[in-house]
Amino acid sequence: MIGLRSKRIITDTIVYIILAVLVVIWLFPLVWMVLKSFDVLWFGPYSPTIFPEKLGLTNFKNLFSGAEYANYPYGRWLLNTFLVALGACAISTLMTLMVSFALSRLRFKARKKLMNIALILGLFPGFLSVIALFYIFKQFKLDNSLIGLTLAYSLASGMGYYVVKGFFDTVPMAIDEAARIDGATKNRIFWRMIIPLSKPIIIYTILTSFIGPWCDFILAKVLINASDVNKFTVAIGIQQWLSTDDQIIESHFAQFCAGGTLISVPIVILYIIMQKFYVAGITGGAAKG
Repeated sequence: MIGLRSKRIITDTIVYIILAVLVVIWLFPLVWMVLKSFDVLWFGPYSPTIFPEKLGLTNFKNLFSGAEYANYPYGRWLLNTFLVALGACAISTLMTLMVSFALSRLRFKARKKLMNIALILGLFPGFLSVIALFYIFKQFKLDNSLIGLTLAYSLASGMGYYVVKGFFDTVPMAIDEAARIDGATKNRIFWRMIIPLSKPIIIYTILTSFIGPWCDFILAKVLINASDVNKFTVAIGIQQWLSTDDQIIESHFAQFCAGGTLISVPIVILYIIMQKFYVAGITGGAAKG
């Protein structure tokens, strides 16, 4: 008869094997893309070899130079993506923090109703509003504009108050009361008292606000004119290399892999550097509802 310890070992072994297989399945496409981005002897997307026979930086150099750079200016796309993501990150972070502070600290009529409405609306995927956004932005001549795209990523950010409000709820109200006795206004309490105590949740908000615009394709594709190459973000630009034309796929797939690898590097670095703050922010914000 198998003992309890033996059953636990067998169960853990089976679970670890399943998890290892899933990790390999999940990581293989990513590893393949990174390796192919360094492949000098490129045979197209249907290469007979899985791993490159010769490695080099040719594909990365072609992203920023070459005869076709005028038609596919990856450097310009990278700058556009950075500016949009940075602007949207700044606006979204500020709006989310302010809305969350108001819902956490202030008591006003219909407060809970507004929170419930925002919670219900947040259950619907954001891309459902893409068509409406397009016509609204077109009416105000903000379509095909990086400023308009930045605003589109930022306008509804206040609805994502749940985690940040939960973090603010963990900050003792005694701090606010002591500051009010000393004559501090709510504005001063927010900037001078609450914000310095909320570094983890601020970093969490910054990361989540930055990664969305940095990687998004759908909203940028709808708002940016397909004929205006210089206003593309990276996601739109490298998608052009995978059009239905087989010749374009054959000649640009290596650059597509290199572009996809390069655009992921900043996000990976940010998460590695700020991982402890990210974890502290999301766990702290989940402590209260």
